[in-house]
Amino acid sequence: MKTELIIRSNSSDIDFALLRDGKLIELNKETNDNKFSVGDIFLAKIGKVMTGLNAAFVNVGYPKDGFLHYHDLGPQVQSLNKFIKKVSTGKFKEFTLKNFRFEEDIDKDGGIKDVLKSGQNLLVQIVKEPISTKGPRISSELSIAGRYLVLVPFSNRISVSQKIADSKEKERLKRLAKSIKPKGFGLILRTVAEGKKVAELDKDLQNSLDRWKNMCKRIPNSNTPTKILSELNRASSILRDVMNDSFTSIVTNDEALVQEIKEYLREIFPAKENIVKFHRSQVPIFEKYGIERQIKTSFGKTVSMSKGAYLVIEHTEALHVIDVNSGNRSNKALSQEETALEVNLIAASEIARQLQLRDMGGIIVVDFIDMKSSENRQKLYQHLKEVMSLDRTKHKILPPSKFGLVQITRQRVRPELHIKTREPNPNKNGEVEAPIVLLDKFESELERLVNSKDSYKDITLNVHPFVAGYLTNGFNSIRFQWFLRYKKWIKILPRDAYLYLQYKFSYTKIKK
Repeated sequence: MKTELIIRSNSSDIDFALLRDGKLIELNKETNDNKFSVGDIFLAKIGKVMTGLNAAFVNVGYPKDGFLHYHDLGPQVQSLNKFIKKVSTGKFKEFTLKNFRFEEDIDKDGGIKDVLKSGQNLLVQIVKEPISTKGPRISSELSIAGRYLVLVPFSNRISVSQKIADSKEKERLKRLAKSIKPKGFGLILRTVAEGKKVAELDKDLQNSLDRWKNMCKRIPNSNTPTKILSELNRASSILRDVMNDSFTSIVTNDEALVQEIKEYLREIFPAKENIVKFHRSQVPIFEKYGIERQIKTSFGKTVSMSKGAYLVIEHTEALHVIDVNSGNRSNKALSQEETALEVNLIAASEIARQLQLRDMGGIIVVDFIDMKSSENRQKLYQHLKEVMSLDRTKHKILPPSKFGLVQITRQRVRPELHIKTREPNPNKNGEVEAPIVLLDKFESELERLVNSKDSYKDITLNVHPFVAGYLTNGFNSIRFQWFLRYKKWIKILPRDAYLYLQYKFSYTKIKK
């Protein structure tokens, strides 16, 4: 598996594209005006305390107040309140919590009015960015994520990522964490901590402690509401969370960013510092790596897959629905059941990519092609779990029902990524699919004809003259590439009467 991070920078924002074996699996944008990112910590002011909801609305500087439920306060919120009051005076500077006297844990079944009062200041962390008409979801159970571990102030707990399956490794990591854990702080060992030595863990811990101390220094001079600790920028955040041996290159068109990333990698993964490159080509960076084309073909309502199959993705306020279609494909499979399984496995891989790429959250219902065999349904379920295991966002998958439906829940922490892929119609009013999508349609149809159990000859593609010129221009034209791939010469016939995106395949069926 080969992983690449492509970063496009301009004056107002930065786009991050994560590729796995050349396929776009994650797309992020960081803008200068993005004031509310997951992980940011604010010194906020409590607004209305709603006893009926057992929650409070909190002013974090967003037009809509953040929502803080009692269960998101954390058991040590009284200690946090006491700490904030002490630090706000400017006289208390023991930020390590070594000599800080903790309060009793709050009652897990208690009421919000017993803990918070309107107008008081409180440290809160963004756990879900503003989505649609809702303000940010927040928590006062703070955490500071590092490369190998997460630092949890006002806690004494040590836990290890559930993704580390080896029980001996879990025990080893717990012992190491216990040996370096500072008083007053809890630690969560992340998946990437597996196999790491105590020195590496301690260095990461000290970096997180430094961030905590620097944050505390800002409290006395800060008005409310104000952000006092920012999550790392998206480049550092992505590298911190997913950097591993599979990364082969990090490319950006910003020379200053090259140096920033190299410095960060020097701290977290020195062996990979040399994979950071500056993009010097005149071809725009996203076009050079085929990202623009993948964006155009991946974000529409209909998503094409190999062998003629496709997905239809519908969105509602409550859930997402994905329909799997076999299209007009045909192959030499022995039975309809095998064909259904083959298409479903292809669809499962694409669905895992789509969920991560679009950052779809909430409830997702997938209508796979019906399969009678319980064994095949189990194969599909295992494959879906396997391809979804690379997704960093928390999710849960239920086994397929007898109707072929699979239900997935995926944590929603930021707005879903929507990219408009349709373009103005050059022939009349309205919009059409992006012309670049035509190439995928041509190749899908060609693959179906070439791999069909029937045989065809004299395959001709009838298209608009402009499209015909694009397909045949140059020695290494797209048509010549088709010839090398499919071992058939495809005749391209320009048709003056055709609309710009209109096309038709004609052919002669060979009688057996």
